[in-house]
Amino acid sequence: MKEKGLRIKETIEGHILNNKKEYIIVTLLFIIGIFLGVFFVNNLEGSQKSEIQEYLNNFIEKMKQTEKLDNASLLKTSVGQNMILSFIIWFFGTTVIGIPIVFGIMIYRGFCFGYTISVCIFIMGMSKGLVFTLINLLLPSLLLIPAILALAVSGIKLYKSIVKNRAKENIKLEIVRHTLFSLIMLIAMISASIIEVFISTNILKVVIKYF
Repeated sequence: MKEKGLRIKETIEGHILNNKKEYIIVTLLFIIGIFLGVFFVNNLEGSQKSEIQEYLNNFIEKMKQTEKLDNASLLKTSVGQNMILSFIIWFFGTTVIGIPIVFGIMIYRGFCFGYTISVCIFIMGMSKGLVFTLINLLLPSLLLIPAILALAVSGIKLYKSIVKNRAKENIKLEIVRHTLFSLIMLIAMISASIIEVFISTNILKVVIKYF
């Protein structure tokens, strides 16, 4: 079991090192998105901030009043969203003209991440906002964000392979590899959904009583 764990670790490390430039690119795009999300929240008008505050307060109150969460429904929604996201990244990663869209998705996901954290801190204050985001985002994000970045990197690799070698057989092989890798990342994203629903949401349900 220990040897298997070491092999997996070595495989992951080797994959990252072999695609270091690609990972730097997609990570930078994600970070740019985070800064854009933070900047956007900081520049919202008073009425917009009031609407967001009302929405978040309603969400917290609903969580407090709900005795039992519908985990099945939450899981279905989360898994569905992640499946759609993985399909979109996979699909555009298989087309040469789709790579800019993949880059745009990285920025957008970073934007959503930065936006969510900024809104929670702005509405709840630094301490409660950080606790809320750490519980709600941190655990699933440990799997979700690396999986999204890896999907984008796989798409970039496929793009480079197509540009370098236009032989049909090689392109087919690279698409199969990209597809198989995408399926593995999808499993990681589904695992993130399970963590989000059955761990993060239930911890939040307990902690939110003190908000």
